[in-house]
Amino acid sequence: MSPVPAPPRKLVVVLLDSLNRHLLGAYGGDEFDTPNLDRFARRAVRFERHYSGSLPCMPARHDLLCGALDFLWKPWGSIELWERPVTASLRAHGVVTMLISDHPHLFETGGENYHTDFTAWDYQRGHESDPWRTRPDPSWVGAPSFDRGRMPYDDSRGWFRGEADFPGPRTLAAAARWLDEHASHHERFLLLVDEFDPHEPFDTPEPYASMYDDDWSGPHLIWPPYIEGAIAKGVLSEREARQVRACYGGKLSMIDHWFGEILDAMDRNGLWQTTAFVLCTDHGHYLGEKDIWGKPGVPVQEPLGHIPLLVALPGVAPGTCSALTTTVDLCATIADLFDVDVPQRTHGHSLLPLLRGEADAVRESVLCGVYGRQVQLLDGTHNYVRGPVAGNAPLSLWSNRWSTMPLYPYPGPSLPLPDERARLDRMPGSSVPVIRQPFREGDLLPFWSLGTPPGNHLWKLSEDPGETNNLAGTALEKELEEKLREALRAIEAPDDQFERLGLA
Repeated sequence: MSPVPAPPRKLVVVLLDSLNRHLLGAYGGDEFDTPNLDRFARRAVRFERHYSGSLPCMPARHDLLCGALDFLWKPWGSIELWERPVTASLRAHGVVTMLISDHPHLFETGGENYHTDFTAWDYQRGHESDPWRTRPDPSWVGAPSFDRGRMPYDDSRGWFRGEADFPGPRTLAAAARWLDEHASHHERFLLLVDEFDPHEPFDTPEPYASMYDDDWSGPHLIWPPYIEGAIAKGVLSEREARQVRACYGGKLSMIDHWFGEILDAMDRNGLWQTTAFVLCTDHGHYLGEKDIWGKPGVPVQEPLGHIPLLVALPGVAPGTCSALTTTVDLCATIADLFDVDVPQRTHGHSLLPLLRGEADAVRESVLCGVYGRQVQLLDGTHNYVRGPVAGNAPLSLWSNRWSTMPLYPYPGPSLPLPDERARLDRMPGSSVPVIRQPFREGDLLPFWSLGTPPGNHLWKLSEDPGETNNLAGTALEKELEEKLREALRAIEAPDDQFERLGLA
């Protein structure tokens, strides 16, 4: 038996937001061009059953950097007082950590302290909700927003004079420059490139804007609606729906091109022999599958939750891995790679045994969901969706950093302050007191929890990959119900979640 190669001392992680697995050439997609992502896939291990855990954007980054699922406890927020991100542990052990990002949620209320434990960070301005400019460039006409209201992007957009001025290209170009100018100076490093594309707005310059819909006339539809049944309800015509999807494809191909700059920097600096490289995402994005668009309050189905993961590890041959994995496993892998600990209770398992052929599996199931919505269990064969039994209550929010995602088009408070019902409690694995705010039926819930329909769904993915045949109510559901109950017990989920979901 050949000896296990020494772990690499350097790591690059590129997170592309809202990256749809089924649209990548490496995963069989042929609708849009992704030559550089496919180029990287040829030297990587391609994970076939990798799923989102906590959704959407900031909860997923909490999974990645803190290694602990948080969607059962809170909707959206900063690193808590009892938590230490893996970047803090890396710095304590002399590992240089660099963040390069255009992700606006990392630098606003609810996400403001994820970057502070990096050795250094570089924020490329102007994407989506980033309040970068105080007035628009009057030369830009704008585009339909599907009732989203005015966004900071409307002030920023006109100041991008060419392709290289857009936030995504600037971010990936900055990462390539960092590899050229700094990588050789550090014995050990983590470079995290948190690229907000191909997240909306699906706005690109030519040739990408017309690449997949060259007979469209008028402003491009760069803001997708968040709705189930957009065509059926008349929100989008079929022609407009094709245009929205084409605009996503244009942004995907543009960001693929600039991702190639990072691969070129890896090549010319000879880094593949010493550096592990991870390509991942937080979640996908519905683009009309079952007439669902964006990330509305529907169960997490294949386009949103079944996500790509590509890992190149020195000494490990390219191939595929069919083991079940999720985002918190990436945090555990980073800690394992650099031999550091994350002190809080975590829920991940290192992927190194899978990559080195030492194990066939690291987990039996994945928990997935959005706070206050359905809770889901995936076991590699099934997607079991458990909805609230009535009134979406009881439900508690646990946090000492009371915040949620800012909603720029909708002024006023988006999350009420704790009230007289709040009490101090303890998080699993922590002795730090935490505010636990209970909600009752009729309370104003945090934004992402609104509109959660009751009812359960059970899809057998091995026979029904399109998730069209709901097996809830059959004998099979009893088996999955018990699996979900045990998975929640294993992470000491809040007691009110069991009651809310009818699992008490």
